[in-house]
Amino acid sequence: MVGDTSILFQIAGIGIVVAMIHTVLKQMGKEEFAQFVSLVGFIIVLIFVINSISDLFEQIRAVFFFRG
Repeated sequence: MVGDTSILFQIAGIGIVVAMIHTVLKQMGKEEFAQFVSLVGFIIVLIFVINSISDLFEQIRAVFFFRG
């Protein structure tokens, strides 16, 4: 249960940092870099989510294919 909340806080933290960097870059007139930062942030969060889903499927597989 602790791992579930930590991943949410990590994703929220990444989102806040990316939003701040995006806003600063956009105000400076660097829209291309702002979009790049948003894309990189999205990819990082996607990797977190894919790893979590992979762990979930491994746990489901361990439950249903228990060999004792």
